[in-house]
Amino acid sequence: MIGQVIHLAEVSLKIFAELIVLANNINRHSKLPYYQQLYEILHTKIVQGEWQPGDMMPPESELIEMYQVSRNTIRQVLDMLVNENLIYRQRGRGTFVAHPSLEQAMIRIISFTEDMRQRGFEPGTEVLESTLIPAPRDISERIEVAEGEELAKIVRLRLADGEPMSIEEAYLAHKYCPNVLNHNFAKQPLRQTLDRDYGIRLVNAKQVIRAVSASDELGHILKIPAEAALLFIERVSYSQHAIPIEFLHIYYRSDRYSLYNELHD
Repeated sequence: MIGQVIHLAEVSLKIFAELIVLANNINRHSKLPYYQQLYEILHTKIVQGEWQPGDMMPPESELIEMYQVSRNTIRQVLDMLVNENLIYRQRGRGTFVAHPSLEQAMIRIISFTEDMRQRGFEPGTEVLESTLIPAPRDISERIEVAEGEELAKIVRLRLADGEPMSIEEAYLAHKYCPNVLNHNFAKQPLRQTLDRDYGIRLVNAKQVIRAVSASDELGHILKIPAEAALLFIERVSYSQHAIPIEFLHIYYRSDRYSLYNELHD
């Protein structure tokens, strides 16, 4: 009896091992096309964590050898995974597993700190620039101050678990928040400071979103290739008294962020 149990266990382990092999190899007898089978194999490796975000994927030649399919099939599957933002290519380096994309809703104003904590990430901020400048014409018109009037300019690099996510350039009408630059915005949120110290609540905003290419400087700071696609937001935020307070430029890494909204008839 014990011998039968051991034999059955050995058979079960053998079957299990064969199933693992089949799950990781192309089934030549399946009706599914090779590209679809390979897509499922690679997709599973990514979503189940066998390949971690930031890991370099095997080169095309190695994938061809591993799965015995054509280079066209490999490229078709990789293109599918790129389009789903599961992997990304870096010219001259290779193909890497992408970090999960973070969605940001466009239905209310939410601080970066609050957004990241809700998603289970540890938010971080580095202040890249903090200075007073005379208002250029284009910005003065957007926040309704005289050209040349004093603005507080704050440029911050926003991080999630230590990884660069976005760069924010904020321009504030300084007359509404004098000495605002005395605060440490690497440690405390700007919106919280405006509310607590100046009685200014940013309650609504108007924004424009478009795609731009990363400059050499932006690429270096965000740790992405120059010319990589960025989500760019230009936003004017208004106080509870309907006064424009802040003009904002935000550059999001498009490999980490997606923006969504719900539409109703």
